[in-house]
Amino acid sequence: MVFPQTPLDVEIDLWINGAWVDITNDVYVNEKIVITRGRADEGADVDPGNCKLTFNNRSGKYSPRNPLSPYYGIIGRNTPLRVIVKAGTPFLDLPGVPGGCASTPDVAALDITGDIDVRIDALLTNWLDASDSLHTTELMGKLGSASANKSWMFAVRDQRLYLEWSVDGTSVIGVKSTAQPVLPANGRLAVRATLDVDNGASGRTITFYTAPTIAGPWTQLGDPVVQAGTTSIFNSTAALQVGALNAALTFPAGRVHAAEVRNGIGGTVVANPVFTAQAVGATSFVDGAGRTWTIPAGTSISNRRVRFVGEVSSWPSRWDVSGKDVRVPIEASGILRRLGQGAKSLDSTLRRRIPSFGPMAYWPMEEGKAANGAYSPIAGVKPLELAPANWAAADSLVSSNALPTIISSTTTACTLYGRVPAPSTTLTRWAVEWMYRIDTVNTTLRTIMRVLSTGTAREWYVQQNNVSTRILCKDDDGATVFSVDIVTSTDLYNQWIRAKLAILQVGGNVNWNITWTDVGGDAGFFSGSFAGTIGRPTGVASPPDGYSADIDGMAIGHIAVWNTDFTHAFDKAVDAWTGETAGQRMSRLASEEGVRLGQWGEPTLQEQVGPQRIDTLLSLLEEAADVDGGILYERRDAVGLAYRDRISMYNQPVGLALDYNVAGHVAPPLEPVDDDQKVRNDVTVTRDGGASGRAVLTSGPLSVQDPPNGVGLYDTAVTQNLYSDDQAEPHAYWQLYLGTWDESRYPVLNLNLAAAPGLVDAVTLLESGDRAQIANPPAWLPPGPIDLLMQGQQETIGHPNDWDLQLNCTPAGPWIVGIVEDDALGFVDTDASSLATSVTSTATTLTVNVTDGTLWVWEAAFNIGVGGEVMTVTAVTGAVDDDFNRLVTNGWGTALTGETWTTTGGSASDYSVQGA
Repeated sequence: MVFPQTPLDVEIDLWINGAWVDITNDVYVNEKIVITRGRADEGADVDPGNCKLTFNNRSGKYSPRNPLSPYYGIIGRNTPLRVIVKAGTPFLDLPGVPGGCASTPDVAALDITGDIDVRIDALLTNWLDASDSLHTTELMGKLGSASANKSWMFAVRDQRLYLEWSVDGTSVIGVKSTAQPVLPANGRLAVRATLDVDNGASGRTITFYTAPTIAGPWTQLGDPVVQAGTTSIFNSTAALQVGALNAALTFPAGRVHAAEVRNGIGGTVVANPVFTAQAVGATSFVDGAGRTWTIPAGTSISNRRVRFVGEVSSWPSRWDVSGKDVRVPIEASGILRRLGQGAKSLDSTLRRRIPSFGPMAYWPMEEGKAANGAYSPIAGVKPLELAPANWAAADSLVSSNALPTIISSTTTACTLYGRVPAPSTTLTRWAVEWMYRIDTVNTTLRTIMRVLSTGTAREWYVQQNNVSTRILCKDDDGATVFSVDIVTSTDLYNQWIRAKLAILQVGGNVNWNITWTDVGGDAGFFSGSFAGTIGRPTGVASPPDGYSADIDGMAIGHIAVWNTDFTHAFDKAVDAWTGETAGQRMSRLASEEGVRLGQWGEPTLQEQVGPQRIDTLLSLLEEAADVDGGILYERRDAVGLAYRDRISMYNQPVGLALDYNVAGHVAPPLEPVDDDQKVRNDVTVTRDGGASGRAVLTSGPLSVQDPPNGVGLYDTAVTQNLYSDDQAEPHAYWQLYLGTWDESRYPVLNLNLAAAPGLVDAVTLLESGDRAQIANPPAWLPPGPIDLLMQGQQETIGHPNDWDLQLNCTPAGPWIVGIVEDDALGFVDTDASSLATSVTSTATTLTVNVTDGTLWVWEAAFNIGVGGEVMTVTAVTGAVDDDFNRLVTNGWGTALTGETWTTTGGSASDYSVQGA
């Protein structure tokens, strides 16, 4: 027997010494466990997830400072906690460790050497964790642990589907999909790869697909990959495995529902384990193709559903006066609590990025106004001296905190000096790179940077005026080694410039080049050469006598010295990553800060964001999510975050299908609310630092008109970090659209899974933004299904069989959007239609007048609403169209659409059409 006939099987785990430890026996399961996740409604910020439960602490085990506790010193603030419910359909539970797999031994049927077709249906927590070519999340294959025994492997690499095979058992050929798979919010996806070893054109073709489940329908992912030369697959003796193989760097973690291997593309099935059809705890079974599968220890056929993973921030002990009932009421929280509590702002994008590339020396120069010098974040590098200077005076570089400007007094010129430590090896190339800005155009050549070195040229001068730049080198005696003038212009003024002087040893010559790059603009380049040696850089400096007063006010900073002539350290960071999409920014920041973040949607299609300003990690993530209009929320299966983009919520399939007439599907109360809580009919969106866009609803029931023609003014103004001014108006109209959707709200949808255990699979997959639909609502509500988006939830779990959920919902209607040329969603409504004649409740044909806009056309069945009733249109015929542009006597002739005009009075000779 299963739930609810038997008590609900709940497991509580703590992460102790690097592993999950089951401590369920120490939890008061008779007291309800309450879990809260997501947000209250659309547009609200997501609050940290929360889980409340109580530990039995009579033994003192859960007092972190108790030396008698077996957990002394290994539990405490932010110890991870996990809540699991065991119910619903089973699956193969992959632990994400070496050996975590199901396997079947090699047999003749699996010895495929020609075309192959492999498929797997899984819900993994680390689908796209393999984010570069050095890491691979293996899915299934015959890889083999011994040398010369490799056959094939299906995996994810660099966030692409990946198929690898060997011709000789040792060397491999690997192919990635041309597109990244788009994951649904619940993480379940079926993926497929086919290999055509001989495509008939002296080549081979590899094609990738995705589907909701292994049953399809399959959609091709990207373009087929065509390679020159036919191929074959090595006939190895390796076992077929689903899950972690023998050489993985990233082991799959999560659920596998089914897998399939076919000999030939769409050919004979030679293995098809359906893990959802097996009994919980089974360690062996035979699939439909006759293969015997074994489940090793550590992997299992399970129905474990993770309901919460969070961190325990405090361990308060409570006891009664007798001292016999000692408890620890735990309140675990999601990662948003930690990220939002006392977090410092992240450094500027340049300060964050440049040190990660390993410079010999680096001085950000972002000190405060009272500074006397600039520290270096690079170990062993002494502070840079700069005086006199106006520290923190130049704040217009978006990728930096405020930088200093040079000043001169009547007695003292501004000097700069930074010492560069000696490298551990002899250099064959080096470079100095820095940011500067001069707003007053000088007409005399003045030095803006001097680089000291040990080579033939001991001093490198970079000098600039309104028409040229001079590169001047002096030797150890101060004699000129060479001097060259480069034609430049005032383009190097009144904007931030990234400059780089690079030096290379090429045989007996010193090759040098200088590059200027406008921030967000063009680049310029010049190079030269002379006989000698490059030596090594020893320092960066001003001219010996200090900077000239001609360039007073020059801003300078982010001076980096490299042991190479080329790096990507300044790339993108120099303009604060302006223009990257919301998802790209969130993924990059999460990776940089070591926060786990899953992406549900396609990051490359999301809205572009403006510059990454200096703020907390959480604020930057939320800012990007706001620009794209998606939902940033906490992962259920790990301590981490997830982002669901706006596009992924368009026209999504129903994730939870309910029927009001089916007992247990909808728990009371179901209460619609028709109010003005979310009404916004006048919306202004402003790009941070840019232009604004405004959208106003001027007519209709929720317009700005006074009642009864509207509801009056409900205005709002928001500022967003948009990439361009062009985004402001579309954003305003989208928010207006959401704020004037004329439909009742159902703020809470109640579910009792003990009354409807058949909903367990669907309910436990629901994530923020998923669609739920209630069919056959009661007669006192408007007809048609109630369509909702789930924004958040509160879940109550208790012994023996309490399992209730309250889903926070908003209307799903606004998220059903049109798609050009789509068979179902490609229809555009006419501007105004009305019934030409009245109809009865049994009428099956309507006569419609189109008073504005285009006529109705017929492509496929579609629904219309008439007086609150939903009808399905199965055909559109009989429209009359006539411009009377003809000459007809004794009648009216025939309409353009073919109908014959008839007269109702007089004779035919009484009528004529004399042209329109």
